[in-house]
Amino acid sequence: MANIRYDRINEEVKKTISEIVRDMKDPRVSPMTTIMSAEVTNDQKQAKVKVSVYDKDDAVREETVAALNRAAGFIRRELGGRMELRQLPQLKFILDNSIEYSVRISGILRELERERTGE
Repeated sequence: MANIRYDRINEEVKKTISEIVRDMKDPRVSPMTTIMSAEVTNDQKQAKVKVSVYDKDDAVREETVAALNRAAGFIRRELGGRMELRQLPQLKFILDNSIEYSVRISGILRELERERTGE
């Protein structure tokens, strides 16, 4: 029963942070930024937020995550204004490469399929 509650909190935090990031006017944050997940600890003191940035340049991805970490206080304050939580968690943004990995695997599979069919 408690897991369902924490899953709901994680999903709501993810959705709210996504809205906040989308509304931000920071030019260092890439417009192709997606919040993949938010994992709030049971005591709600910390939250690990996984971010995916769709860009070929590693520097852009890393700069976006760094900018989000620098803006964590602002995002946390906005989160408190939009959600009712017992305690506002400290936010830590981490780069998530799962989309890039999926695209790469998909390309490899397409290439193998072309070789198999002889195209």
